[in-house]
Amino acid sequence: MSSQTTHRPLVAILSGAGISTDSGIPDYRGPQGLWRRDPEAEKLVTYEYYMTDPEIRRRSWQMRRDSETLRARPNGAHEAVTRLERSGVPVRVITQNVDGLHQIAGMPARKVLELHGTARAVLCTHCEARSGMEQALERVAAGEPDPTCQDCGGILKSATVMFGESLDPEVLTEAVAVAQACEIFIAVGTSLQVQPAASLAGLAAEHGARLIIVNAEPTPYDELADQVVREPISTALPALLDRIAAGDGGSGG
Repeated sequence: MSSQTTHRPLVAILSGAGISTDSGIPDYRGPQGLWRRDPEAEKLVTYEYYMTDPEIRRRSWQMRRDSETLRARPNGAHEAVTRLERSGVPVRVITQNVDGLHQIAGMPARKVLELHGTARAVLCTHCEARSGMEQALERVAAGEPDPTCQDCGGILKSATVMFGESLDPEVLTEAVAVAQACEIFIAVGTSLQVQPAASLAGLAAEHGARLIIVNAEPTPYDELADQVVREPISTALPALLDRIAAGDGGSGG
């Protein structure tokens, strides 16, 4: 038996809206995002308004029907993450996105932590029953403008974290553990301004991880980073992850 084994570092990837824009999903939360530009649109994803105003709910369901999210397909950046995982490198994805594209690209669901939930499922706010978004949207298309839970009649919402809701504490706890344990932490397509997700980058750096930031604009954590990449994500991330798979820790051009 060979005594020589290749060390495979645990790689944590924090992905934000920027990784999915090439899949045709707009950045709703960014500086020029819809939620910032249109307060009325922001109400559609604000829990208090949603729960108390049937008209807001009806408009929210129409927004979901019209959304590109469920029609989107993974792009080369999502595929590069899956390729890294399949190369034998231990990878955990912590995502701020609700599009499910990491899983569609082939990442095992147990290795993806969805901080803000998923737009691909529906949750009853009363009995907490979960069902598929496609099924709910079929009911909307069939003439139910504000479909209710088929189990208890409660108000349905997407299984995403709305404004005014807290993150799932179990998901956040696991994300913190990954940030503390990883040897390489890559923040890609995120402004690192939405807390508590952004603080994971600092936490990883504090625990000795190599911090790499791939983002078009400066972030509050750039000074902590070992490497900052400004090139387009669709080309920069695959190149970076392929270098990590080859065993050089992601350093290089």
